[in-house]
Order: sequence, then structure tokens, then C-alpha cells
Amino acid sequence: MDRAPLGSKRIASMKRIGYRLPALLLGLLGTTLALTAASAAARGSERLPGDEANPGNWVSYGRAFSENHYSPLRQINDGNISRLGLAWYYDLRPMASVYTAPLAVDGVLYFAVGYSLVHAMDAQTGKLLWQYDPQAPQASGKKLRGGWGIRGIAYSEGRIFTATHDGRLIAIDAKSGKLLWSVLTTEPGDNRYITSAPWAFNGKVAIGHGGSDFEPVRGYVTAYDAKTGKRMWRFWTVPGNPQDGFENETMKMAASSWRGDWWRFGGAGGTVWGAMAYDPQFNRLYFGTSNGWPWNARIRGPGGGDNLFLASIVAVDADTGRYAWHYQINPSEVWDYDACTDIELATLAIDGKPRPVLLQASKSGFFYVVDRQRGKLISAEKFAKATWAERIDLATGRPVERPDSRFQGTEPQVIFPGPVGAHSSQAMSFNPVTGLAYIPATELGGVYADPEGDLAKWQPKPNMAINTGIARGRKPPQVPPGASSLVAWNPSTQQAVWTVPLSGIVNGSTTTTAGNLVLQGQVTGALTVYAADNGRKLWSFDAQTAVIGQPITYLASGKQYVTVIAGWRGMGSSSGVSPEWEYRLQPRRVLTFVLDGAAKLPPVQMRTSPFVDDAKFVVDPQQAAIGAVVAGTHCPLCHGVGLGSGGTAPDLRKSQVPLSTAAITAVLHDGALVPMGMPKFDELTPEQIEGLRHFIRQKAREAIAAQPQAQESPAQPGAPAPAGTQTK
Repeated sequence: MDRAPLGSKRIASMKRIGYRLPALLLGLLGTTLALTAASAAARGSERLPGDEANPGNWVSYGRAFSENHYSPLRQINDGNISRLGLAWYYDLRPMASVYTAPLAVDGVLYFAVGYSLVHAMDAQTGKLLWQYDPQAPQASGKKLRGGWGIRGIAYSEGRIFTATHDGRLIAIDAKSGKLLWSVLTTEPGDNRYITSAPWAFNGKVAIGHGGSDFEPVRGYVTAYDAKTGKRMWRFWTVPGNPQDGFENETMKMAASSWRGDWWRFGGAGGTVWGAMAYDPQFNRLYFGTSNGWPWNARIRGPGGGDNLFLASIVAVDADTGRYAWHYQINPSEVWDYDACTDIELATLAIDGKPRPVLLQASKSGFFYVVDRQRGKLISAEKFAKATWAERIDLATGRPVERPDSRFQGTEPQVIFPGPVGAHSSQAMSFNPVTGLAYIPATELGGVYADPEGDLAKWQPKPNMAINTGIARGRKPPQVPPGASSLVAWNPSTQQAVWTVPLSGIVNGSTTTTAGNLVLQGQVTGALTVYAADNGRKLWSFDAQTAVIGQPITYLASGKQYVTVIAGWRGMGSSSGVSPEWEYRLQPRRVLTFVLDGAAKLPPVQMRTSPFVDDAKFVVDPQQAAIGAVVAGTHCPLCHGVGLGSGGTAPDLRKSQVPLSTAAITAVLHDGALVPMGMPKFDELTPEQIEGLRHFIRQKAREAIAAQPQAQESPAQPGAPAPAGTQTK
């Protein structure tokens, strides 16, 4: 249990309200959808065929086994959405990430933020019931240098499940917040870390991991007994060294698709860092795998080969973990188009007959419809700009790549999409009433080139630096500005039905309901609701900070609520809006809404802060050059290129810490802020740390000089930063 509360709450009294059901009920596949008699009258909800029991709860990452991010509730609908108001809010402390999806079970709201800090709250009032802190940063070591925190949790039979950055899977009693069991699901001393939600099904809980962008990692998924934490099965996603033998015939089969000594790096990627889905119809667990390590296929596996099961959707038996089928989205993947975006289950009319399918809007820009029973591709079309491939061949299931898309050589090329992807970890949603999927889409290219020199002699950088085997080339071309949109996509016809252009590059996850609603948070600070059938904007709320997390909706004491956790977590000036949401200044909040809610947020105090400087500090160009190498190697992922970070970590040009050698040494070398999520870099020498101080001052002065009107009185240095000051 946490020793002290982390935020303050303000609760508004809520008026008792009535509700109505729209007279018109939409149909899907010719099936007439009727209200469940007593439930609909008492709770304002309707049941759809195949929905799990109790539609008033949100018990999984995507609400139910279908993982559609869809709610059959319609007490809040397109006819009364104008009455939606804030019921209560709860302020969270500054932390690396609140990009997460809550759950709601029987009137209790559960969520984890940051490094798996789990909360339970009364859904109607916002009263904090308990907290559990696994103290993951302290246990993570250098794993803390990759990833930013947990994205979701799971619930089953009175237990909350969360995974931790250091690799544990934890079960917590949902009523008391007490630890029930904990297992290390990664290997001692490895480079795996976890940011994804667990998946609970059939008395089991499954978890994958990440880490392959940084150092050698061989991916796997592991399932545990939900009551005891006993390991039930493990599925390896890529084969290991043949001399060690293969775990099973499936890995032997996969090894035949690899060439060269792929295992010489200690692993080949294929991590399962994103979404899964459990299918009760076939008793299978589906999961998507990441791309390879390193990204460059000519380095990790010279000689070609498809490299199974990289960038694939894999189906296994839920009880045994035995291989059932796979569909590989990108054979011999090289662009970071993994298959880890959310997997959603549906029934569509294919050739006039209902067919169980799996839906995925891929990072690659293609929307895939796959037969769930056999794993056969049904259709795939572009939902966003994708220049790497002309189309997907439906006969083979393989992409028809453009001739120059594999950028062989050091001459750089701009390819769409870039590593950000056309759709990544922000969840899409699927509404079985409208038959549409709602995709938070991005249009942003990337620069790709081979590194200079002999690829056979390529060596990774140590210490959790990004190791892709992809270079930007000697003179990288200019990448066009990024754009984003909300796309309503018809999987049956593989066409966009409507599109809403959005601000910025990356926007939030979507949720859809039977009330003809689509909810999406946006980087501008708005939580917005659209009509699910035609995209008309119906309602918007100013959250005073970016809203990137997953909205959910649920019932508590017969009323329908909407909850979202607001806050920006970008990768260093990646929002595409100005001014960028600052790490220290932006609020991080739990926001809960209800019809006729009357709570108000306090006024915004400050959006930006000044750059700091010390007139007595003399920048030495040679020392700054040393610092530039340190910053370029260790800092961009969190603090941004040029150190101008957004929500993931503080803008170091505005920090007092680098003004003091003792303070920055305590943080970087000694790990003074590890509990706050700032990793230590004890391999840095005093010369490198001092060089970083000079580089930060150099960048701060460049920023001051570039302002429309230079600051007459930039913030002056004060006392050394206190222990609680965060640099990440």
C-alpha cells in the first residue's frame, strides 16, 4: 500500500437524472437487436449477440473478450450528449506516463499509471479506496532507460493483475489492494521490460514483454494460473540457436525461415509488447509480434527468409499455448511495422455468410481482415498513406512491395509510414451496430538508409541505446510535416465512410457505444464525441492537457459514466502542437463524466515556463561537443532531440539541475531520482557529465535567442534542486 496519497480530489454533487432510449435500433447483418427487458429499462443498456454478461462493466483492455472498445450502453447517446458534464476529477502527481486504460467493475474504477502504480476509486465519487505501489523503478536497473510506464491492467474473479517495468506479473486483491502473488515473468538479468496490459481468460493470465528496440531480446508470451501465479505455458515467438535445440516443432518450423547466424545477437526480436485477444469460440489466444532486432533484416538475417514469427498475428490454444496458426503481415520486416496494434474480434458478412474474423489496423497503413478459424487473409486495403507497398496479394497474403522500398544502400529515402506508424498503440474501436472501425490514424514518413560500412560487421551500441541498424543517411531528405485524422472504416467494404482531420501528429484512443457515439481524446486538450454513423461533432470538453489514454464507459448505481485519464506522453516534441505540453506544468487527471454533471476544473495557471540560464556560466565548445555525443546517445528518447522534450521528461533547457555539477551528478551517476522514474547512467565519466552541462547551456541559449523577443530576465539559478525534482 502506498504510504501517502498522491493527489487531491474535488467532487461535485450530482443531480438525479432520467434517461431515455432512442426509438430507432440499428441492425447488423440483418439481425434485429432488441433491448433486454428488465436490464434495458433499469440500466439504459442493450445486449448484443455474443456480448459477455454484465454490459455495465468494463473488465478488459477493450471491455470484453471481443476487445472492440465498444460498449452496448446507450443511456448517454447522440440525443442527450449535450447534457454530459464533469462529475468529478482527481489530480495525479507528475510522472512519465498516464497513457493508460482504466477498468470499471461493479461501481469501482481501477487503473494503473506511471510505473504500475495501481489505484482503486469509487466510480461515483472519486474517493480513493486503495493504492498499490510495486516500486518498479527501483527494481528496473537500466531497463528504466526504455519505455515509460504501464498502459493497462486486467481483472478476473476479484483480482487485479498488473505487470511491472522490471518484469514482474502481480495479482492484487481487488477489494483490499493487498498483494496476492508476484512472479518474475522475464529472466533475471535480461533486457526485457513490460509496458503492456496482461490478458485474463479461462482462469489464466497472459503477459508478453518489450525491449527489442534496444538490446538483444527473444520474444515470448507466458500464461500463469490466475489464482496461484503458477506458470502454465510459454510460447516463444522466434527460434533460438539451433545448437541449443528447439523448444518444439513450431520453433523448428520457424527456424527454416531464417538465414545466417541470426542468434548471434542473442535474440531476434518478435516481442509481444501490445494487444492480445481471447476467443471463446475457438478457445484461442491471439497476439501480435513486433519486428526484428535489429530492424535491418540484412543485418539480423543475411540471405533472406521470412523470419517467422516477426511482425505476425499468432493464434495459440488458450489452455496449452500450442501453435494453431499465424498470419505474417510483413515477411522479413525492415521498417518497424510490427503487428502489435490492437486485435479486435467480430463477425462480418463475407460472401453473404457470417464469418468470424479478426481485425487489425496495422502500423503499415493496411487494414487487415483475417479469418479467425484458419488464419487466412480475407482482405487488406490502405487506410492511410503507405508508399512501401502497392497492395497486399490476397492469393498469397504477402505485400507487393515497391522496388525501392527496402532502401538498399546509404542513400536515404523517405517512406510512408515511418516508425511512428499509420496506427500504433492508441486503440481503435469497432461498433457492431454501425459496422465501422474508428482508427486514430497518423500520416508521417520516416527516413531509411543502411548504415555505412560492411553490414556483416555492424555492432550494436551498449547501454540501452536504440539499436535499429537503420541510418538516416549522409544528407537525409526533409520529411513532410505530420498529420493525423479520425477514420471511420468499413471492414466489409474496406473503404473509409467518413474522416475527421485532427490537429497534431498523434491523438488518443477511441471508444464507441450503442448510443451512436465515438469518443476520442486529442493532443490539443479536448475530449471529443462524434456521431458514430456520420462523424458529426457532438460534444467537446477542455481537459487542459492532452488526452491520449483510452476512454471507457460503465454503469454505477444505474447511471452511465465516462472516465478517461488525461495527460500527454510524447517522445520529445512529438505532439505536433505548439506550445508543447510541458512535463512539469501539464496536469495529469482522472476525469469522470455523467449526464448533468456540474463539476468544474480550476483555471489553468501556466502552460509554458521560461528557459533558465546562468550568466556566469561560460560554454566551452569542446566540452559542449562531448556533451552533444552523450545527449545524442542517451537522451533523445525521453528528453527529445536537442533536449526540447514534451510530456515524457522535462525540458532540460528549463531545468535548474544542470546548473549544478553536484546536482546533475547525483541524478545521472548516483541515481538520486530513480524512484521518480529517472534512470541512472553510472557509466558516464565526470568529463562526459560536465560536457553535458555545457551542451545543455548551449541549447538553452540558442532557444532564448530564437524567441521572438529575447527574455530580458531569464530564470536565474537558485539553490540546488531538491531531491523531489524530476528530470524524467
